[in-house]
Amino acid sequence: MPQPLCIVDGTRTPFCKAGTDLAEESAVDLGTHAFQHVLAKTGINPARIDQVFIGCVGQPVDAANIARIIALRAGIPAHVPAMTVHRNCASGLEALTQAHQASAAGQGEVFLIGATESMSQYPLLFPRKTAGKFNKIARARTPVSKLKSLSAFRFDDFTPKVALKLGLTDPICNLNMGQTAETLAREFKINRRSQDLYALQSHRRAISSRGRLREETLTLYPNSGGSNPKFIENDNGPREKQSEEALNKLKPVFDRDYGTVTAGNASQISDGAAALLVMSEKACDRLGFEPLGRLVDYAYTGCDPRRMGLGPAHAIHALEQKTGRGLDDADIIEINEAFAVQVLAVTKACSSKSFCQRKLKRKRPLGEIPSDKLNVNGGAIALGHPVGATGTRLVLTTLKELQRRKSKRALVSLCIGGGQGAAVWLEAA
Repeated sequence: MPQPLCIVDGTRTPFCKAGTDLAEESAVDLGTHAFQHVLAKTGINPARIDQVFIGCVGQPVDAANIARIIALRAGIPAHVPAMTVHRNCASGLEALTQAHQASAAGQGEVFLIGATESMSQYPLLFPRKTAGKFNKIARARTPVSKLKSLSAFRFDDFTPKVALKLGLTDPICNLNMGQTAETLAREFKINRRSQDLYALQSHRRAISSRGRLREETLTLYPNSGGSNPKFIENDNGPREKQSEEALNKLKPVFDRDYGTVTAGNASQISDGAAALLVMSEKACDRLGFEPLGRLVDYAYTGCDPRRMGLGPAHAIHALEQKTGRGLDDADIIEINEAFAVQVLAVTKACSSKSFCQRKLKRKRPLGEIPSDKLNVNGGAIALGHPVGATGTRLVLTTLKELQRRKSKRALVSLCIGGGQGAAVWLEAA
């Protein structure tokens, strides 16, 4: 492994449920807020930045290479190149590891990285036949021909496809992400109550951590218009009065007859962005920064798309094979909460000798994941999951927590739509 990458500091916007407080903020707006804030917070001269990497899943059609647009709007000089990366739920993590790879390859020392997502502004898509009819109207030369083209429209031409729904459906296995979660519920025999209790724990931990999470969150004045704009400073997903009774009343979403996955025990569809200033150790020393922590090593792996939620188990195994470090070496562990059942399935898989022998080809289990080490500030079930941005938030939240605890080492992992997993080792400075 080349030299670790220093993570100097970072910030993020509040994460807000889609269609609520940040709905009018575009992905460009959100990313620009985060980048401007981290530049101001660290005091780095923007001209010292060598490259910019930004993760985004739902890239806006009016912001091609969104990384470049955000970089320029945030005040990064025009000579600094910027690249958008996309690895589904791990896009924010991909931006960080891209910076490490660039550093190791001698392609720079100082990087601004992050991720942004406006799930509120994912578009509605008209069918191709509808687009063709609009095209005929545009090419018509006379009023008569325009009327004739207009008369060809039918009601079903105006039934759009929801881009968000399409994006959350895997075209290889033809299952949406919720259906892959139901697969894990059946195969690992994880019942509805276990999922609801895990979701309740996520909310309770997020609420109790609200003051700590404020340390990493910027205050944002959204584009709400009017003479008295409100400001947003907290994630709006955590529910103070969440209860098992309320969760139990929710109907299954993905298998209405026999399912266990509900809107309450799944991650929230959200808007948000996050940013980190990272650099090589030499640059960190030369520029006089005291880093928050370091990216030590990482692994990405593939797995069955129908069981994409097990990606963390595969990635944790691969990272252990690479580094010799296992679950017992972590002071805290983060596994992104795409679904409660997905996290519970990963913990079961890691401790299962049978699973580890059959799927990971190892003699011993990966080990137990203690609840008091796992997702200690809550997770995406409560905080929200703006898919591209979550990986960056996890790194920032985890390093802040290591610092508070005066602990040394953390393992962060995510499942990735399409059947992949990501895992990274982080160390406090």
